[in-house]
Amino acid sequence: MALTRSSGGSHTKRYTKTAYFRFYEELNDFLPEQKRKKEFAYGFFGSPTVKDAIEAIGIPHIEIDLILVNGKSVTFNHRLSEKDTISVYPVFESLDISPAIKLREHPLRETRFILDVHLGKLAKYLRMTGFDTLYEKYYSDSEIVEISLKDKRIILTRDRGILKYKLVTHGYWIRSQNPSEQFREVIKRFDLVNCFNPFHRCMSCNGLIKKTRKDEIIGKLKPKTIQFYNDFYQCAKCSKIYWQGSHYKKMEEFISFLEKGS
Repeated sequence: MALTRSSGGSHTKRYTKTAYFRFYEELNDFLPEQKRKKEFAYGFFGSPTVKDAIEAIGIPHIEIDLILVNGKSVTFNHRLSEKDTISVYPVFESLDISPAIKLREHPLRETRFILDVHLGKLAKYLRMTGFDTLYEKYYSDSEIVEISLKDKRIILTRDRGILKYKLVTHGYWIRSQNPSEQFREVIKRFDLVNCFNPFHRCMSCNGLIKKTRKDEIIGKLKPKTIQFYNDFYQCAKCSKIYWQGSHYKKMEEFISFLEKGS
């Protein structure tokens, strides 16, 4: 079977070889409707690596845990041949595939995140529940990758292109566009439902929050706050002050809402 593609004008290029791919479970989220949950033909020239082919199809390598070529487990560096049949699987949560070649790195000892520019509200939710979460609007893709490697952080992104960087070892493409659903997605994906540590980190800068004496920050408080509250907390990084006012109760209720949905 020979495949063709348009070269942008009236001419078409004819592929010399064909392989057959099928992607499983959530990897289908990256595919157009006509290719989901079924085998489809992939045309190519020469002998590209299976990693190059998979990312050309549109799926970041970081989302993949197992590749079978003609029924045999292979690495990303395996090169495609004519009429190969390739089955591609996502991260396995409960199935033991230890006899096969797992493609992802070992889990990180600490769960820490770095988020792209599209996930500002998600960053606040993660910080609110105690997770070490870096987020800045000015981060470039290359900076996010560099920081993730240096600090051993998981990249969370709405831009799947970041996850195609060769150096990326831990990352996840956020499917939902709704911040609360994004939070639940992350908690479920990384099994963090029992790891919440609310009001431990500053929602503004990710710094640690510590108890502080009222007389040390009294000059920064409004008269009614001074009158009605005695217990205060302050971010060690940006000095933002927190106390258990009405906003605290609302955050408690919101965290409970997020937990119930995860």
